[in-house]
Amino acid sequence: MPSQEFAAGQPSLLSTPISSLGLKIAGTQLEPVLADFRAELERAGIRRLKPRFYLSTEWGVPFGTVVIAIPFYLAHPELTALHAEHAGHIEGLDRADILRYLRHEMGHVVNYAYCLYDEEEWVKHFGSITQPYLEEYRPQPFSRRYVRHLPGWYAQKHPDEDWAETFAVWMTPGRDWRTAYARRPQALAKLEYCDRTMAALADRDPVVTVDELDEDVGQLAYSLEQYYRDLAFDRPDFAPGLDEALRATFEDLGPADDSQAAVTYRPASALIRRLEGELMANVYRWTGHFPERTRLLLRHLADRADQLNQVYPETCQAQAAVALTALVTALAMNHVYRGAYFPERDKEGR
Repeated sequence: MPSQEFAAGQPSLLSTPISSLGLKIAGTQLEPVLADFRAELERAGIRRLKPRFYLSTEWGVPFGTVVIAIPFYLAHPELTALHAEHAGHIEGLDRADILRYLRHEMGHVVNYAYCLYDEEEWVKHFGSITQPYLEEYRPQPFSRRYVRHLPGWYAQKHPDEDWAETFAVWMTPGRDWRTAYARRPQALAKLEYCDRTMAALADRDPVVTVDELDEDVGQLAYSLEQYYRDLAFDRPDFAPGLDEALRATFEDLGPADDSQAAVTYRPASALIRRLEGELMANVYRWTGHFPERTRLLLRHLADRADQLNQVYPETCQAQAAVALTALVTALAMNHVYRGAYFPERDKEGR
C-alpha cells in the first residue's frame, strides 16, 4: 500500500477496512524482533514448541492454540502513531517492550500446548483456570505472592495470567529471579515450579498444536475509525469534588510571602497535558487503573483547570508535577478499589 495512504489521522485511512491495509509481519520492525525472540526460546530450551505469530487487534493467545496475536498497529509506524493518538497507550512501544509482551504470551502458549492447567501442581500454585476472567480486577500492590512483569500487577488478574507472568519472569534473559524473589516464598515457589516444568518439557512434543487464527488482520472488515470508536471507554460522570481537589493541588503552590519579586505563573492545564503520557503509563503500572481511563481523567482535569483559571508559579513546576501525580494516583486507587473517584459522593448524589 502506498506510504502516503498511511498519513496519521487522514480521513481515507480511518475509513479504510483494516483488512484492506495489506498488513503483514514480514518486512516490518516486528520481523527482527521475532527473530530475536525465537533465539531466546532456543536458549531457554524451548525447541519442540514453535508458536505461530500473526497480526490481530491486540496481544493474545486464543485458548487451546499455539498462536500469538500481535497488535496490527505495531506493523507500521504511522499506524503506531495513530494508535497513540486515539488510544494514548502503546503495548509494545519499542523492541524491549515487544519482547516483554512476547514472553508473557509465550507463557500462555506453553500452558495450552502442554495442558499444564490440568495438572494438580499447577492448580496448587496458580488456581483453577475455570475461574471467571474479569477485565476489571483489584490487584494488591506489592503482594508477595506474585511476580511482577507487565504493568498493572497483571499476574493478579487470573490464574492463567499468573502463570504467564511467572513464565515471562523465568524466561527473561539475565534475570536472576532466585535472588529477586528470595524473600517472596510463594512467588519463588511458582518460579521454581516453572523451572522444573520447563526442564521436564524440553524433550517433549506439545500435546496441542492447533494454530487456527482468531481475528486475523486479513479478516477485519471494519475500519480503523470503527475500531477506535469501539475501543474507547465511555466518559464517566465526573463528580464535582474534582474541582475542590484541583484547587487544593495548585492553589497551595503560591509564593511563600507577598514581598517576593514578581512571580511568573503558568497555566495548570498545560502541565497536565504535558504529563499525560507519563502519568497514563506510570499510574497504570503501579495501580492497575487503565491508561485509557487515566487519559479521560487528565483531560477532564485540564479542561476544568482552564475553566477555574488554575495556575502555578513557574518556579514551583516540580512541586506542581508531584502534587498532580499524587492527586491522580489517589483518584486512580479509589476507582480501582471502590469503583468511583468519589464513591461516597457518588452514592449520596452530592
